[in-house]
Amino acid sequence: MASKLRWLLVGPGDIAQKRVAPALASAEGSEIAGIVYSTRKDRALALADAYGVPQVFDDFNTALDRSDAGAVYLATPVWLHSAHAVQALESGRHVLIEKPLGLSEADCLPVLHAAEKTGLTAGCAYYRRCFPRYRHAVEMLAAGEFGKVVYVCATWFSWFDPSPHDPKYWRVIKRKSGGGPLLDIASHMLDLIIGLFGLPISVHAVCDSLAHEWDVEDTASLVMKLDCGAHAVGMFGWSSGTWRHDFQIAGTGARLDWQPCDCGPVTKTVGREVKSLDMPNADNVHLPLVEDFVRAVLDRRPPVCPVQEAVKTNQLLDAAYASAAQGRQVKVRP
Repeated sequence: MASKLRWLLVGPGDIAQKRVAPALASAEGSEIAGIVYSTRKDRALALADAYGVPQVFDDFNTALDRSDAGAVYLATPVWLHSAHAVQALESGRHVLIEKPLGLSEADCLPVLHAAEKTGLTAGCAYYRRCFPRYRHAVEMLAAGEFGKVVYVCATWFSWFDPSPHDPKYWRVIKRKSGGGPLLDIASHMLDLIIGLFGLPISVHAVCDSLAHEWDVEDTASLVMKLDCGAHAVGMFGWSSGTWRHDFQIAGTGARLDWQPCDCGPVTKTVGREVKSLDMPNADNVHLPLVEDFVRAVLDRRPPVCPVQEAVKTNQLLDAAYASAAQGRQVKVRP
């Protein structure tokens, strides 16, 4: 590549430490120009030292004024996503935002408008769309290998119980997180369903706090009707001391199982024939996402998950929370 996309990395938290910074630093045509922090200066300095980053800022506005970076990666809590994304775009920079895109569909709309107005590249970090197993499912659907899809199931539950002093405690404060595991971890799984089948027609959801005393749910179950007629079921929670994370598509002709969702073999069943397919992901699952975004900027094409697509997950989440509150099935689309 003739030139590199230089990044401002905003938020030196866990996801930045483990995945985002290494991806921004190692992707072809990419480098980190600056790091922005609000409270954890030690983490920002450590990242700067590890990756040879020349600038560290304690204020986002100052960073936008002084940095020559051409793109911004927002690895910040969700309640900050929308405002910071709009600022980044209006400053003339491309932006890649951690998931979910915002607290609600309404919270996301200013980002969409700013992206459309500026014409800059804006994406959301639903990185599972880069997985080989996702692309394989897309190919099977395009080839009609499933026959008529009749059933989709997404499951993800584990135990999560942060103390009030834990930096992750904001995830269980509704005004900051927007919701519990449904908005946090389920958003990834719902994006898979939307990417493969489009936005569901309707949803019936039940949300409860069964194991914790939070103002967000710790357990959520969804039944959705897909445009193709199939039923989709989702079960998500932070309420079990056990762990499960899997995804399944079943049709009249074939079934595909990702167990677990992110690793291990993919099982393809056609009639009585069962095949185990090896489809490993990148060691750093954010690396293909960043590489795709860099190429999207250079090629002037949409990234793998543009904000116009990411907002659909928030639209579905809004409908699910409305369904749970009203105790009835809710249409997702107007």
